[in-house]
Amino acid sequence: MRLILDIAVTHLVHRKRQTLVSVLGVAMGVGFFIGMAAMMQGFQRYFVAKTIDVSPHIIIKDEYRTPPPQPVEQYYRAGAIRLLNVQPRDERRGIKNGMAVVDAIARQPDVAVAPTLAGQIFLRYGTKDVSATLYGIEPEKERRVTYLEQDLVAGSLNGLYTTANGIILGSGLADKVGAATGDTLSIISPAGVILKMKVVGVFRSGVTAKDNYESFALLKKAQILQDRANVVNQIRIRLRDINQAAALARSLETRYGYRTESWEETNKNVLGIFVIQNGIMYSTVSAILIVAAFGIFNIITTVIHEKERDIAILKSIGFEEGAIRGIFLLEGAVVGVVGTLIGWALGYGLTELLASVRFNVEGFVKTEGFVLYYTFRHYLIAGLFAMIASLVASYLPARKAAAVNPVDIIRGGA
Repeated sequence: MRLILDIAVTHLVHRKRQTLVSVLGVAMGVGFFIGMAAMMQGFQRYFVAKTIDVSPHIIIKDEYRTPPPQPVEQYYRAGAIRLLNVQPRDERRGIKNGMAVVDAIARQPDVAVAPTLAGQIFLRYGTKDVSATLYGIEPEKERRVTYLEQDLVAGSLNGLYTTANGIILGSGLADKVGAATGDTLSIISPAGVILKMKVVGVFRSGVTAKDNYESFALLKKAQILQDRANVVNQIRIRLRDINQAAALARSLETRYGYRTESWEETNKNVLGIFVIQNGIMYSTVSAILIVAAFGIFNIITTVIHEKERDIAILKSIGFEEGAIRGIFLLEGAVVGVVGTLIGWALGYGLTELLASVRFNVEGFVKTEGFVLYYTFRHYLIAGLFAMIASLVASYLPARKAAAVNPVDIIRGGA
């Protein structure tokens, strides 16, 4: 084995320039994979974590996934009918027996439930009028379903209890209306009800849509504002195991009939973008490694062409085909190992460089730079890809070298 390694290293050292290009190709593929994976998966995990932190895992809404069939459709199921301009029935919106549904779901293990009444409002402070969404909540139940209390940057959640008409604003919403903790606003609902409410807290979740448009008050105060006494139009649920959200959502929708969305369904558009991002990342790195593999294939093929007489002599003195094949496979492995080690260092340096970059971005979420995810798993995956590319690139010429007939080569040389 020592002799085979010496021969392989000698071949590579003899062609320094080609070997260096092949090693750098592998290193660049490994390094860029580590950097891109840390950046993309870092943002993805940050977004999912923020989504899970600030939102419930399941939401039951006071609407139906498909509109209920009209009486004429039920009566003439197979009839050739077409309904046009069907007006929706004028009915009181809300989840029927909402608090009973909350109690029934809360009896399930590892489940936290909170009733909510969500509705549009106008906040008036001085001459400023800003539209927002007001969520009526029960703080004791809400703190088990979302991280609203942990996201508060001013005030407290219990301030909703200790203040007659308390309201909590998102940080972006507070900036737009120009209010701070302790200020009193006029809150106007579409039902025409007007309440003077005092700001008892400001939260910052890091999710732009929530910080800029959402506010919270006691459930009873929201019901008064919306003129919907004892009504809830959302039931928010949090699970111990988030992977069970989709299955439980389907079960609850089947049981109660109301549209029930898991966090995956609510954010499926963004999660779909993540799949495309990962595809781009793997495709880009694969292209770099394929180019590097062609370099390995080229150098080993050239060595075999130049060393045909040496191969013939080795076989004539007793080297078997497996040993000859092993020499050139070992050359590919050496390039792969050295390239991987350099690529690991390059990847670490690239992630550190990205981590030092600072900028402010406000989109789905707010960040002050690249959000990176550090894991040795990226290094293992990159190294595995590099070794597979190197061994595949060296196998075909190695098999050709092992098939050399020493008699033909020596006779031809004579």
